[in-house]
Amino acid sequence: MSVHRIERSGSVVWRVRWREGGRGSRARTRTFERKADAVAYEDELRRRRRLGELGLMPGSQETLDEYVCQTWAQTHAVTLAPKTAKHYGGLYDLHIAPHLGSYKLAELTAEMISRWQAERIAAGAGREAVLQALMLLGSILQRAVEGERIARNPARIVRKVKRAPRREVRPLAPVTVEKLRAASRERDAALISVLAYAGLRPQEALALCWGHVRDRTLLVERAVSLGELKDTKTRAHRTVRLLTPLQEDLRAWRQHSGQPADGALVFPGPHGQLFTKTDWDNWRRRAFDRARVAIALYDARPYDLRHSFASLLLHEGRSVMYVARQLGHAAGLTLSTYGHVIDELDDSPQIPAEDAIRAARSGSCVTGVSQEEQHA
Repeated sequence: MSVHRIERSGSVVWRVRWREGGRGSRARTRTFERKADAVAYEDELRRRRRLGELGLMPGSQETLDEYVCQTWAQTHAVTLAPKTAKHYGGLYDLHIAPHLGSYKLAELTAEMISRWQAERIAAGAGREAVLQALMLLGSILQRAVEGERIARNPARIVRKVKRAPRREVRPLAPVTVEKLRAASRERDAALISVLAYAGLRPQEALALCWGHVRDRTLLVERAVSLGELKDTKTRAHRTVRLLTPLQEDLRAWRQHSGQPADGALVFPGPHGQLFTKTDWDNWRRRAFDRARVAIALYDARPYDLRHSFASLLLHEGRSVMYVARQLGHAAGLTLSTYGHVIDELDDSPQIPAEDAIRAARSGSCVTGVSQEEQHA
């Protein structure tokens, strides 16, 4: 094991040379731009040799890419849900493979992975994406440990970068929602109502059929993503309370649409089919953003309307468990997301959601769009 100074076209690099097996095994080399890095790597190799981690596991000679493609993808990735597998594939291809994929499993150290994490952040990668990539890498290496490719999982002792501060949710008040609706066409106003007064995720609202609109509840059965029908996030159907004002809005929209059959989509895309990602982006830009700008509402997104429904329920005095069931996620997530809203409502008078919406509608001094805009 040794460190050599090498000159290349007027520049100097440092090469570490070692053998992972006994005498007669193939020599390995790795080049560094700084001598300090080469010495540190040599020290790590010496430490691992003392611990008996070099030369003991033939599988450690595989590169990370080889292990992922030939073993991990065939024995583990195939058991994942298609959406999860696609997400993991994107994380690996973008964040892991270009930087660590060519290294052998035995070469991956906690220091190397820590440096990779820091370099990805410095390169402008999102902290959440890097954290997810680190967790994926740790999962892959843990499988390698279980398969006796390597003796330990170096990713387990890497200090994770802190997550970026979560943006505090700002629910839109019913008065603001009604202004948005008044500045929108009839179809868009109905969609805004569903998002704000039923708390559906956008993909859930777009997959809603008329048969899902019941007398007192909405059946959230399926979600849509990029034009493909899929199960909801939790893969479980749920029912959402149907507030009377929203029921009236949907009744008016159905009548305006010509009384479509129960199997028809409540909000069909431009060609009568499910919205695609492009269709949704266009709707947000041409409909939602236009209405938002018209009422001087800045820095708001369609997803913020979901928070409005949660706020209405909390104003009623509903429990965290009730709100979580309505929104379709865990109570812990509800508490962490809306904890500040709960604190603000402490000792405040309870207001029924339907009363709050009706008060906003009766006291709203806004004007709807013109007939010409309605049919544009």
